[in-house]
Formats: sequence, structure tokens, C-alpha cells
Amino acid sequence: MSTSPEPFDSDRDQRDAPRVGGRQVPKDAATLILTRRHRGAAQVLMGRRARGHVFMASKWVFPGGRIDRADFTAASANEPSSAVMGRLTMEVPARRARALVLTAVRETFEETGLLLAAPAPTASVAGPWREFRAVGALPDLAALNYIARAITPPGRTRRFDARFFMASAEALLHPEPTAGSGELDEIAWLDLDEARAQDLPAITRFVLGEVGERLTTPDRPLPFVRMVRRRHVVERLD
Repeated sequence: MSTSPEPFDSDRDQRDAPRVGGRQVPKDAATLILTRRHRGAAQVLMGRRARGHVFMASKWVFPGGRIDRADFTAASANEPSSAVMGRLTMEVPARRARALVLTAVRETFEETGLLLAAPAPTASVAGPWREFRAVGALPDLAALNYIARAITPPGRTRRFDARFFMASAEALLHPEPTAGSGELDEIAWLDLDEARAQDLPAITRFVLGEVGERLTTPDRPLPFVRMVRRRHVVERLD
């Protein structure tokens, strides 16, 4: 593990979600950054959070959300790569590591309608995986790479220990998003420069930069963003 001065905008982070007090334990969450090439340009899938949200309202973000109990037992077409599991299991037990990868796939489907999956017989299951399985698909966990981790600073209205995953749109069963759950009021494929021009939370902007670097240097050490002694720190995890 090494510490490296990374360009993380601490002032913007404070404006995104000011400290309101209180002590909350960060909840495990996962985010998926889908990428594709379109007319020669690299694009990412992003959505704008609806105005009524308590946390990051009207900001452009990558799809993602909290881990669910069902993610610990959900079936999949395959398993995460050894590299992904090796890194995640340095942080959490293997069962939770696999669940986090599933969370990223499920939340992306719920928010955008996109299936990072392999075709499979339809199945009737209870809980949040019901619609995913009903369309005849199983999550493609091998398609994801683990690229960043960030913990929301103390005192925020919401706190997450978020893992950011990245996957190519080539692994999607269909390439265009739908309306999803309504949590995102606009969903679009954006060129990287177009994405940078949107109203982004500080952590999203930081991870977007990481995505751009990984498109040419996929084996970069994983950044871990957190607050230590009231200052943001970015560690690079080898």
C-alpha cells in the first residue's frame, strides 16, 4: 500500500454534502461504470439523480446503491475474476465480496434497465432479483473490474463504503438504457469530456478521471478515498 497525492477536490466534496453532524456507520454499496466506444470516442453511462433526493440531488452519477440481503445468495452465470476477488477479500469476507459485485449489477439494472448478464432460463425468485431473473438472465460477474473505493466522510446525511466497478458495454444483453426505477431522471451515454462538463459530485469526478486512465492503463493501483483526521486522503492499493 502506498499513499499518493491525488487531485481530489475536498472543497467541492464539502459543498456536495455538507457536514450535518451525527454518527453513522458507512453502509456497504457498489457502483458500476459501463464504458463503450462510439464513433471513435470513449463513453460512460451516467444518470442524473432526481431533484427530490436527500443525498446528491440533481447530480450526475454512475448507477449504484446499497448492498441488499438478497445479494448474498443470488445466482450468477459465472464468478468474479480472481483479481477482483483477491482485492476485495483483502477488505471483506469472500461472501460479502461476491455480494458487492452482484449489488453493482442489480442496482444498474434497477436504475437503468441494463442487464450485464448472460442469457438464462427465466426463473421465479422473491425479492429484488425478481425482475432480473424473470427476463431470462443471470449476472455476468466475470465482466467487472474493481477500480476504486471511497468512504463518505463522517457527519453526512448518508454514509457509504462504496466500491466502484467498471465493465464494457459489450457484456450487456442490450446496449441502450430504459427509464429504470425513476431514481435517475435522465440517463445517457456521455463522451468523457461531456461527462466532465456535468454537475458531478467530487468523488464521481475523481472516479471518472480514474476511468479515463484505466482505458489506456488497466492495471493501475486501486485508489481508496477516505477522510483521516478531517482531511481527505487518497491511498493507492497495490
